[in-house]
Amino acid sequence: MKTRWIGAAILAVGVALSGLFVSSGIKEVAARDRVVSVRGLAEKEVKANHVVWPITYKTTGNDLQSIYAEVNATAAKIVKFLKDNGLTDADISLNSPEIEDLQTDRWTDKSKIQDRYNVKNTVTVASDKVDIVRKLVNRMGELLKVGVAISPADYGEGIKYEYTELNKIKPEMIKAATIDARAAAQKFADDSESELGKIKEATQGYFEIEDRDAYTPYIKTVRVVTNVVFFLKS
Repeated sequence: MKTRWIGAAILAVGVALSGLFVSSGIKEVAARDRVVSVRGLAEKEVKANHVVWPITYKTTGNDLQSIYAEVNATAAKIVKFLKDNGLTDADISLNSPEIEDLQTDRWTDKSKIQDRYNVKNTVTVASDKVDIVRKLVNRMGELLKVGVAISPADYGEGIKYEYTELNKIKPEMIKAATIDARAAAQKFADDSESELGKIKEATQGYFEIEDRDAYTPYIKTVRVVTNVVFFLKS
């Protein structure tokens, strides 16, 4: 009888302890599952460090040999202008001329054709000398002095400013975005009378590089958004 009583007592204590451990485990799991998910934003303005500038010029005529000579002479004048003002051969490339024969265009009224050929050619600048190129874009009118006429509308046509050193600023921007996310999570924790814990998980968003505005395309805005999940403690 006494043995049975002792066994029952041990069983009761075991059940009580088991319930205590289960209760503690449930509370621990519940606390562990309390999280807040926030986004962090980081932005930085940077100066473009590379530029691609196509300089397009056009001419017309009826004799291809004469047109070819004129195209080459014009290209030589443009290249000289660029090199005299700070660019080098490494910054400059010449494209093949594009020739349109109006006599073979089925939609053209042949009786009104004065010049059979329309020719377009491009000298392309691809350079890290962004400041020099920006100044030259505004000085293209000076080519008139050497007989090169380029429409003002074509001076900066197709010019593209680029920022190619993203890897240099990635770490600091990710850090700034994480700090921004933590500030948002801290506000949530304060409002809910909780304590902000460690990061549970984080996802880095895509980096975006855009022109700051339409008037200063050589200034870029780099932006990244991170998604961060923090633990919350009661």
